[in-house]
Amino acid sequence: MKSTLRKFATATMIAASASMLAVSAFAKGPAELNDLEIAHVAYTAGNIDIRYAHLALAKSQNEEVRKFAALMLQDHKAVNDQAVALITKLGITPMDNDVSKTLVKNSEALIKEMSALEGKAFDLRYAGNEDDYHKFVNGALEGVFIPNAKNADLKNLLKAGLKVFKVHEGHAGHMVSAIK
Repeated sequence: MKSTLRKFATATMIAASASMLAVSAFAKGPAELNDLEIAHVAYTAGNIDIRYAHLALAKSQNEEVRKFAALMLQDHKAVNDQAVALITKLGITPMDNDVSKTLVKNSEALIKEMSALEGKAFDLRYAGNEDDYHKFVNGALEGVFIPNAKNADLKNLLKAGLKVFKVHEGHAGHMVSAIK
């Protein structure tokens, strides 16, 4: 069983590294995105985590995992609702781009992979992914998107989201430790 859990933990780290490498290999890198593209990436990232949370609620029997997934649904929906309100207020349309397309493509593969898992193997994979995903998204927000956003309202929304997502990252790390 420990060997199987180590394999899933290793797969989580490989998937996170691949996602980071994939983001850096775009024709137009994350640092070159305009505000409309940044808004689309942020919204897409939130929707992806909402999908992961729905899957966790459907598959997991672990109370910690289920509580965390419910929190992800609540918080990511709230941030995405704020994003929709902002784009409505500004009268803009977010722009799809290579970064958001790659995030969606990678998430679809991960959802397929996690859907095949059961019990502790699923819980560990979900928790590990949430930890890695929040580290990745928080790093992109903090290091690229917030510094490069031009619109003050967008920048403030990204900063507010980052505060919430940093808390998620901490919870996810504790969840990984608790499941092992």
